[in-house]
Amino acid sequence: MKSIWLVSVASLAIPAAMAPVAVQARQAANTTAAAPVDANEIIISATRRNQVLSDVPIAVSAISAEQLQNSGGTDIRQLNQLAPSLLVSSATNESNGAARIRGVGTVGENAGLESSVAVFIDGVYRSRTGVGLTDLGPLEGIEVLRGPQGTLFGRNASAGLINITTALPQFDAGGQAEATYGNFNNIRLMGSLTGPINDKVAFRIDGVFNKRDGFLTDVVSGRDLNNRDRFLVRGQLLLKPNDDLTVRLIGDYNQKNEECCGAAIISPIRGLSRNPATGEVIIGANGIANLVTSLGGIYRTATNGDAYVYETSITPGVNFNQRTRDWGGSAEINYDFGGATLTSITGYREFKNRAGQDGDFNRIDLLARSDQNRKFQTFSQELRLQGNAFNDRLDYLIGGYYSKETLRTDDDLKYGADFERYYNAQLAASTGLPNTLQTFANAIGYVTPAGQSLLNGTGIVQGGYFKQKSTNYAFFTHNVVSLVPDKVLLTLGLRYTNEKKDLESVFLSNNNFCGAVRRFNGNLGGLAALRPTVTSVACVINNTAGPGFAAGSDGTQRRENKLTGTAVLSVKPIDEVLVYGSYSRGYKAGGFNLDTSALNALAPSAQTLQFAPETVDAFELGAKLDLREFKLNAALFYQKFDDFQLNTFNGVNFEVANIEGCSVDLGGRDRDLIAGNSQCTGKRKAGLISKGVELEAFMFPTDDITFAAGMTYTDTRYADQLAGFNGLSLAPTLFQLPGQRLSNSSAYVVTGSASWTPKINETLSALLYFDMRYSSALNTGSDLDIEKVQPGFAVANARIGLYGRDRIWGIELWSQNLFDAVYQQVAADAPLQGSGTFNAVARGLSATANQVFVTFPAEPRTFGVTVRTKF
Repeated sequence: MKSIWLVSVASLAIPAAMAPVAVQARQAANTTAAAPVDANEIIISATRRNQVLSDVPIAVSAISAEQLQNSGGTDIRQLNQLAPSLLVSSATNESNGAARIRGVGTVGENAGLESSVAVFIDGVYRSRTGVGLTDLGPLEGIEVLRGPQGTLFGRNASAGLINITTALPQFDAGGQAEATYGNFNNIRLMGSLTGPINDKVAFRIDGVFNKRDGFLTDVVSGRDLNNRDRFLVRGQLLLKPNDDLTVRLIGDYNQKNEECCGAAIISPIRGLSRNPATGEVIIGANGIANLVTSLGGIYRTATNGDAYVYETSITPGVNFNQRTRDWGGSAEINYDFGGATLTSITGYREFKNRAGQDGDFNRIDLLARSDQNRKFQTFSQELRLQGNAFNDRLDYLIGGYYSKETLRTDDDLKYGADFERYYNAQLAASTGLPNTLQTFANAIGYVTPAGQSLLNGTGIVQGGYFKQKSTNYAFFTHNVVSLVPDKVLLTLGLRYTNEKKDLESVFLSNNNFCGAVRRFNGNLGGLAALRPTVTSVACVINNTAGPGFAAGSDGTQRRENKLTGTAVLSVKPIDEVLVYGSYSRGYKAGGFNLDTSALNALAPSAQTLQFAPETVDAFELGAKLDLREFKLNAALFYQKFDDFQLNTFNGVNFEVANIEGCSVDLGGRDRDLIAGNSQCTGKRKAGLISKGVELEAFMFPTDDITFAAGMTYTDTRYADQLAGFNGLSLAPTLFQLPGQRLSNSSAYVVTGSASWTPKINETLSALLYFDMRYSSALNTGSDLDIEKVQPGFAVANARIGLYGRDRIWGIELWSQNLFDAVYQQVAADAPLQGSGTFNAVARGLSATANQVFVTFPAEPRTFGVTVRTKF
């Protein structure tokens, strides 16, 4: 009811559409570009040309720095409030965040997967979306391009792109500072200085510090999790030695030392069984939860109807500490030859993340890691030549891109001190043995090494690693042909991409019992029936011993060549109206699953780690109306994804699968729980379809009032008949996917904002700001368990400000998640705590289910005060 009420209020106040207020987002090279026609014009640079948004025949949302500031955003997750086709979320690690556009994105927990939504900051591609989940500091603006990209930017993307431009150095001396204090002891300090060094060189330096207590309480130790402790420093030089040459140099360092990301228990915890006579699902007690509790585990569940409470329980001595370092530099050079401009963007980035985790998210000690590491080192170079020819009938862009990246990841996931007694207690009910695992070990003649438990404390040994080297080069062109000047334009773009990936690895494990069980070929007598169960228990952490895969060995190399492009026809029948139709083909590279879960431990092959590239064919019809005080944009889209890259958590590990559709009826075999049962022998087709409509509108009734709103309807679904790469069967855990909506994809999203900046008198002015986002129900688990569904919800932000003359000073009261909506970002199976799902029982595929589920909660209501000054 609260969500419905919020949407009703927003509908009365705001017209239907998308991202608010006017924005002028420019690249550093374009500081001399013409100013907008009037204050209500929205200027974007995503097409590499400073253009009025209503003249650009692509679907793009433009968000100004002021708009993001009013909404309270400091990272790209806050863009959710302002762009309804975008969703940014995170789960076990904020550095692994995921972005989705039009319902399509890549689960970010596996380092081997690049995002379907690319992120660029000041023209430099960032390897993973998670780099944007930190304080970005002062900004010039952000643009969200929807649909496949590849002919305008150096790096290609299959679903969309987020283009971030930070604040520029100025030749007029000045600065700004702000201080924020809020609940959870939130302290944020920001300061900037800019000005001339001489008449040819200007500088800028920005610094941000943010520290805040966590909002998730560990009921065992009393400490809080999901806190903030981060800072950013960024320095820039803008060199203009003459009218033709501009150079922008940027260096930055970003650091996070936080304890994130704990999980809450989804309520209610329940056990399920099925009445064989009626097919009715019977809800009862959860035996696994009772067992966990009897062994010292703690479940904190909601009793008021919410999905969870902001409480968790952690094994004493285990933590979620995360240490992230992100730094690098870039140089953007622009030279104007008169008829054309040459642009060069050179970047180097280094990103490191070290993380600990209570792997079972409970006080009971089943799984833990203390030193998971990920490191990216990326060099990129982009060149573009852009100009006009044939009496301005051709606006051309020709570019080249090169990048080289080294990725290294390692882990130390281990069985905890309660692992053996937990599983012995489960097995005792059926075997009658008090210590089933040790009895089985004795039967196969396995002798536990001196000073070591059978399983407790074993697992992945630090020192093993995956190392991936990636080289990418591409040539692209984007050309606008004026068939009828200012009336009929034809845009043609083409891209050739060459992608090369090389893998090497070392596997180290001290779980010798797992290997002994797998290799044993003798007589087990009465214990033979136990073998599959004991094997699955002993090998929960995949026991893949060394040596791993040497560089250049079989299956460790991938080579891809792809041709993609776009064609757009746009018509302006009158100056106020633009209509267009487009086709684009997009691509995202294949790669390696950097997780040993995909390996056969007895005969590991690097080939089994590979996954295929993701491609998309996208069609779009759009129209834009610009009446100065009122602007309306609309787009219809239809996108077909082949070999969609799906990353799924199976309860312990992440599995990567390519999703294909099958042209023949599989007879429900893709909906059962039988491994290898649903191979497609017919023709393959797109495995994922995304279609829908987007509306965005802006309204400027007076100089100091702005309304904006947006609505996106998206139907993003898997094909009815599904298979994996080359028609092979998908894993049984994906039995719920056929014909269903993709995870984290709402059917309807509505956003809106209203801003009033009245002048009180000659010296004082004010701000009244409100924004909201309503999302209809969505499933937050990539395997689509019904238990992971998040019902429709609304999130609102508000801000009230008072300012002095020319806003030299200001004070603001604000709140984010104003109405304290309790909603989940991502849900998952609680590791090792049960199995099964409601749908498996309801369909008769399983007699019972006792899985416990966790969620990574979104932030509760926050509020505070911000004081600003500028000079």
